[in-house]
Amino acid sequence: MDFDGKRLSLARRLRRLQRTTLAAKTSVTAAAVTQFERGTARPTNVVVAELALALGVPAGFFRQGRPIEPVPASGAHFRSLRATPAIAREQALAFAEIALAVVDVLEQYVDLPTVTDIVEPIDGEPTPDQLIATAANTRKRLGVEPGPVPHVVRLLEAHGIVVLRLPPDVDPRVDAFSTEAGHRPLVLLSPAKDDRARSRFDAAHELGHLVMHQDVEPGSKIIETQAHQFASEFLAPTPELEPDLPRKVDWDALLQAKTKWGLSLAALVYRAHAIGLWTEHAYRRANQHLAAQGYPEQGPLGPPESPYLLGAATTLLSEAGTTLEHLATASRLTLDQITEIVAAGSETKPRLRLTVTP
Repeated sequence: MDFDGKRLSLARRLRRLQRTTLAAKTSVTAAAVTQFERGTARPTNVVVAELALALGVPAGFFRQGRPIEPVPASGAHFRSLRATPAIAREQALAFAEIALAVVDVLEQYVDLPTVTDIVEPIDGEPTPDQLIATAANTRKRLGVEPGPVPHVVRLLEAHGIVVLRLPPDVDPRVDAFSTEAGHRPLVLLSPAKDDRARSRFDAAHELGHLVMHQDVEPGSKIIETQAHQFASEFLAPTPELEPDLPRKVDWDALLQAKTKWGLSLAALVYRAHAIGLWTEHAYRRANQHLAAQGYPEQGPLGPPESPYLLGAATTLLSEAGTTLEHLATASRLTLDQITEIVAAGSETKPRLRLTVTP
């Protein structure tokens, strides 16, 4: 059979397996697995069946299909690069590659939103004023009116950026990340953050990377700080936020600001100090209070923001008679893979509790 070594690598990384671990589940060596993945050797049909069984995919998955775009680690902005195991990053990158392949086949049937030009590279170390200006320019390019951003994730999707939740089995240390390695910008959010304010900030943070850091080596504290500062100003420009912040520690006023702007109390406390409204002593005392209160914070804002785009696209296809099975056949991906990506890019629905808390 024809054999695509890149698909073997993809399936292995999705399962978070080292080559030695995969080899131990088959009759070949780790060196042979490496050769298969690089295309310098081709497995027999018997070995293909062993690999498929070990990786939980049909043998046909390894056949040549639509090209799957690689997403290298150097092209992805991971939040905590050094704290994330390499095998966990590889799993997340493989998920991103599958996502881009699914988006690619969807675009053969559905016109997704055009990607808006938001790129505004920064040179060296920008001043705070430059970051503020970049965030303001991005709001203007994306058509954001003055005041809070109503829905950050939907805004990104409306401008051609694909947003997904990472699957639950990805190491939680991966956190959110973004990449422009494929034909569309991709933002992946952590499923572990069951909080609206944090999901909004993560989406805005990754937007900052897409705007500012195209040709910047990912992972440094400097660019992560820049993305944080961008996100803060994008979500709540200082001139608009400042009137809503109290001049001293006032939790009722902060809760009102949290509800209005969709920012966490921790973020608002930081901004009050950064703007110069609070003394160092007040800032430290407020953080001690938040630490004592623990997580989740007071004043819940509801569930995290959810993507919508891929779910809407497949609903349109379904109404036109094209099923997920058709997409799987067209892309040579498995139905499970297609389903997982579509679910990751769809609005979460309320579920009935199976047990009632007395």
